[in-house]
Amino acid sequence: MKLPAHNRYAHSAIPTRPTYEWPGGKRLALLVVNNIEHFAYRAGIGSDVTGGSPVQNQRAYAWRDYGNRVGLWNLLDMLDALDIPAAHNINSAALEACPEIAPALRARGDEFIGHGRSNSERQDGMWEEDERRLILESRDVLAQHAGVAPRGWLGPYIAQSAVTLDLLREAGFTYVMDWPADDQPFWMTTRAGPILSVPYSVELNDSPALIMRHQTGRDFAEMIRDQFDEMLEQSARRPLVMSVVLHPFILGQPHRLRPLRQALRHVLAHRDHLWVTRPGELADYVAGLPAGTIPGSEG
Repeated sequence: MKLPAHNRYAHSAIPTRPTYEWPGGKRLALLVVNNIEHFAYRAGIGSDVTGGSPVQNQRAYAWRDYGNRVGLWNLLDMLDALDIPAAHNINSAALEACPEIAPALRARGDEFIGHGRSNSERQDGMWEEDERRLILESRDVLAQHAGVAPRGWLGPYIAQSAVTLDLLREAGFTYVMDWPADDQPFWMTTRAGPILSVPYSVELNDSPALIMRHQTGRDFAEMIRDQFDEMLEQSARRPLVMSVVLHPFILGQPHRLRPLRQALRHVLAHRDHLWVTRPGELADYVAGLPAGTIPGSEG
């Protein structure tokens, strides 16, 4: 039986791949990636604290807006205290609506990653020209605020159309995080050349865990500890990437922040065994590895 398929990457089982190391001889890379989002008022789409059937009213808008007014600053304080470099998937509208955000991220040296214009829209249902316009507009606004164009991309709702990868590569993006297929990076094909897939978890991600599955902040903290302990053990056999995905309006809430901090302290107690980095730095390192090391680089 022949099923619909894509031509972006070939199958590769993780035990069959070459072994390599991260900088400093480390085998486990840790990525902490935060999402900074801005929503339309009483319009479009967007998460709702009550669950999977969101209603776009003032309550849902204000709950999400808490992330940019309070939650983000709680998370940044925690990241500073724990000395964790971070990356941020950023709606370009958030930087225009909240002028304090970009200077704070730049002061930390954090990475700006393209995340569309707003999480009130998705790009997977757009015509190609409209999607191209969205990508370029988002890229250019982030470049204006960051001082450098973003190289990475995560679409709102981790959604892509059939041509998103092509449009991103043509717009100068070098890696994406929309394909949660692996615990290692792999190269994908586009009509403009290769683009790297960097691991980004939809499991260790507070939005599906707490909003869709109604897990608690302590459940999520336990997930972080279990994921780390298991991946650290597995990394004795092969290099791996562990990503922790945050949203300020969810994990920036004080009652969830405390168990998150405790879980990250557990992880960082093993810092000597970790490469604590950002997705762009990981992508740069991978790009410098010999051909044939990373799936998709064989040619």
